[in-house]
Amino acid sequence: MSEVYIRDDENFEGALKRFNKKVQQEGILSETRRRGYYEKPSIKRKKKEAIKRRKSAKSS
Repeated sequence: MSEVYIRDDENFEGALKRFNKKVQQEGILSETRRRGYYEKPSIKRKKKEAIKRRKSAKSS
């Protein structure tokens, strides 16, 4: 759980910006999207292999 405390001299927009940055760094949104629905293990493997292929093609 990410927490951001508003400083005395800080406005809400600044705190919201820091919160969004912290959430993105911790990978909370991507984790939520990934767990949004059940994915069969075979589909997970296929996605993993596709990612590996894309990375190897990009580096070549």
